Amino acid sequence: MKPDESVYVAGHRGMVGSAIVRRLQAEGFAKIVARDRAELDLRDQGAVNAFFDAERPRFVFMAAARVGGILANDSYPAEFLRDNLAMQTNVIDAAYRHGTKKLLFLGSSCIYPRLAPQPIREQSLLSGPLESTNEWYAIAKIAGLKMCQAYRRQYGFQAIAAMPTNLYGPGDNFNLKNSHVLPALIRKFHEAKGRGDSEVEIWGTGTPLREFLHVDDLADACVFLMQHYTDELWINVGFGQDVSISDLAERVAHAVGYQGGVRFNPAMPDGTPRKLLDNNRLAALGWTPRISLEDGIAQTYHWFVEHRGKIRM
Repeated sequence: MKPDESVYVAGHRGMVGSAIVRRLQAEGFAKIVARDRAELDLRDQGAVNAFFDAERPRFVFMAAARVGGILANDSYPAEFLRDNLAMQTNVIDAAYRHGTKKLLFLGSSCIYPRLAPQPIREQSLLSGPLESTNEWYAIAKIAGLKMCQAYRRQYGFQAIAAMPTNLYGPGDNFNLKNSHVLPALIRKFHEAKGRGDSEVEIWGTGTPLREFLHVDDLADACVFLMQHYTDELWINVGFGQDVSISDLAERVAHAVGYQGGVRFNPAMPDGTPRKLLDNNRLAALGWTPRISLEDGIAQTYHWFVEHRGKIRM
């Protein structure tokens, strides 16, 4: 991949897609192709084919997806399955048919089995039952990974896949109805601080362990993989350490400056007990993350405060 070659970033306005665009711009890439939802509905096969026929990007980052936390997955199972299947199928197929040299598809660590051995190796996929709170999204993403493999085997299409851990950072979703845990905590503590609340309720027991990767680190890894990775097997992209939700809450409260207490609600679901990726394969290629959790939370909170009036809440 060279700076004078055209690159299409699907989902460029999302947290991941916008981070990839920033990284590409920092590397000097001048031919970045992007379309927002109003310009191109990735669920529309005809529109996607027409776009690829006109633009013919040499490289594609498939960062577009319908995503959300436990509540969103539980509330909209049909949309999570249908929309993700349609978007990824249309983009992967059109990229192959219109001469794309290489495509990177983004999976997610949440599609590994609920009780996979820790740290989770790439070979653990499909080795056990999925986590029920996000199985619709997981099934769609697994289909995308397998489609990349199938197009490689049958057509020789250079499609690779990265499996990122839990992400956070600028551009995250802070809507409490469908956000993930870290941005939800930032918003809850910020608003509780403003109201002077003595206590904040957090779903679950606080005991599950989670790994968090700043989205700018993921973007750096994606560009690195597009340039250096060619294997058929998807590759994990993680931070290498996990923390309990209780510990995470303390760190977020500290970054926000919230002085009150925390009350966990065990009547609400915890999700997977633990989710830590084995990053040995990526580390062996020479890539490691740079942004610590503390620095990343502080940076994300600063972004939230600066953009609070401009983002959907």
